[in-house]
Amino acid sequence: MSEASTRSSNDGTESVYEAYILDVRILESTSDEGDPRYRFDAPQHVPMTFHDPELATLYADVYFDTNGFQEEGTGERGVPPEVIQAGRDTLAAYFLTMPGTDLNWVASFYGKTPPKIERYIASVRERAREIRANAVEQGLE
Repeated sequence: MSEASTRSSNDGTESVYEAYILDVRILESTSDEGDPRYRFDAPQHVPMTFHDPELATLYADVYFDTNGFQEEGTGERGVPPEVIQAGRDTLAAYFLTMPGTDLNWVASFYGKTPPKIERYIASVRERAREIRANAVEQGLE
């Protein structure tokens, strides 16, 4: 975790699971059933909640890889245009974060093997790390 703080929420306690630049973060909380939840939170972005922290951080990496995108209205219009424009690997990573998909589904959609999709995901994560590091070097925090 990049930052360790807690705050009160409607469900009880929320803690920062991962903090990024530009007020982007993953918040961890517990559902009424006691299951952990991970919520992607960014300015001017609809909060997205995940059951798996890896998917939440992957979603954040897609967000940075596209220089941010708006999820609002996606249900009516499909995939955000910024994600599509970012390329095949970014789109594969985005699909992987959506409910009802997994690595095999994404591989089948692309006609690729799961290891190839894992390489796509690794590329997105690496680019996102580089984007964040470059932003910090330029004084954007």
